[in-house]
Amino acid sequence: MLRVADRTGPHIRCLMRPGRAELPGTRTGGALVPGPPAEFDGLTALVTGGASGIGLATARLLAARGARVAIVDRAIPWADEGQAGGLDAVAQASGAAGAGRPGDEPDAQALYPVVADVTDDRAVRSAVQTVASALGGIDILINNAGIGAAGTVEDNDDDEWRHVLDVNVLGAVRMSRAALPELRLAAVRHGQAVIVNTCSIASTAGLPQRALYSASKGALYALTLAMAADHVREHIRVACVTPGTADTPWVARLLDAAPDPEAERAALAARQPSGRLVTADEVAAAIAYLASPLASGVTGMALAVDGGMSGLRVRPPGQP
Repeated sequence: MLRVADRTGPHIRCLMRPGRAELPGTRTGGALVPGPPAEFDGLTALVTGGASGIGLATARLLAARGARVAIVDRAIPWADEGQAGGLDAVAQASGAAGAGRPGDEPDAQALYPVVADVTDDRAVRSAVQTVASALGGIDILINNAGIGAAGTVEDNDDDEWRHVLDVNVLGAVRMSRAALPELRLAAVRHGQAVIVNTCSIASTAGLPQRALYSASKGALYALTLAMAADHVREHIRVACVTPGTADTPWVARLLDAAPDPEAERAALAARQPSGRLVTADEVAAAIAYLASPLASGVTGMALAVDGGMSGLRVRPPGQP
């Protein structure tokens, strides 16, 4: 049986379960991802924004490869004790959860969910303390929580600028700041620890109608490099992924709001040389590479997962 326990009062809610299930192989979201299935054995990862999309895909992949994984998100509907039995319901589910597609429901025994808002410093510190206490420290931090914004520099008011920067930049700052003491201990235990930030192609390329979002992800990219320099001698690696347009719940909501969702999807796919959106699983695989102990020589870098968007200039289809 699963238990639900309130560990830290009103700022954070943690849903407890005994043990951790061993997951066979490395299959996530229906896709078989190559890699040693136990490369993360003995390590604990904390993934923010882990209730859906790239965060959930990453959490599931790390768990499949042997990690103890905690997810932190503002809301985790499939782990809410008030929704049809909480995790017990998830364990029996065959319908939508996570990213909202069949097959996306997380394994109830594999992930340790903590409800907290990255804009609340007290909640962030409580979340880190709770995860470290419950799972035996933190070796890997994935700063994935983020929100989008559309428009030119004229279109978003000051409040929206503050909110997006608060989540996308300061959220990573708060979480990293709180986790660094645990990461230093992990580096002593295992010889290294790692932070991976989810940036965006918008941090390195100019995209229309993305002024605020690009500014926030550009700041996170610069922060990644600065942190890598600050902590390299502590054996704490810091790197980031820069996804292109990914097939995630946020993009799905943007498409739903467009006058012609199918035409907008086609336009987004066409701007990537591969001719399609990247998947959450593909981004998760890149994050897992950077987080892996096997990538111990990798720090201060951005790994593009963008279907060639950042580096290729191909001719339109049909032209040689």
